[in-house]
Amino acid sequence: QVQLVEYGGGLVQAGDSLRLSCAASGRTFSIYAMGWFRQALGKEREFVAAISWTGGSTYYADSVKGRFTISRNNTRNTVYLQMNSLKPEDSAVYYCAAQTHRRTRLTTRHAYDDWGQGTQVTVSS
Repeated sequence: QVQLVEYGGGLVQAGDSLRLSCAASGRTFSIYAMGWFRQALGKEREFVAAISWTGGSTYYADSVKGRFTISRNNTRNTVYLQMNSLKPEDSAVYYCAAQTHRRTRLTTRHAYDDWGQGTQVTVSS
């Protein structure tokens, strides 16, 4: 099992930037990919971005493409989500997830095995 802890959430204004971090511990050698999801109040958890752990291929939801960037530091077992040009509709709890059983898809929540507890991001207009 992989333990995940997210950092970096907070309250910002529209147009601001924020960087989230997710530190992994435990069986990190078993990670195939990591992803970020978010869940707004009253809505389902949705895919935001993902990155393969070895090759570094990245994937983004259309709603964040061009504004968010996912990256990783394998040495530190950490994944980042740089969020620029934030909008009020980006407000949500952001969750980090790790895939430890290889699956083809990286854009659905069912592709991930371990989850962090989430960090709140609130964007005011």
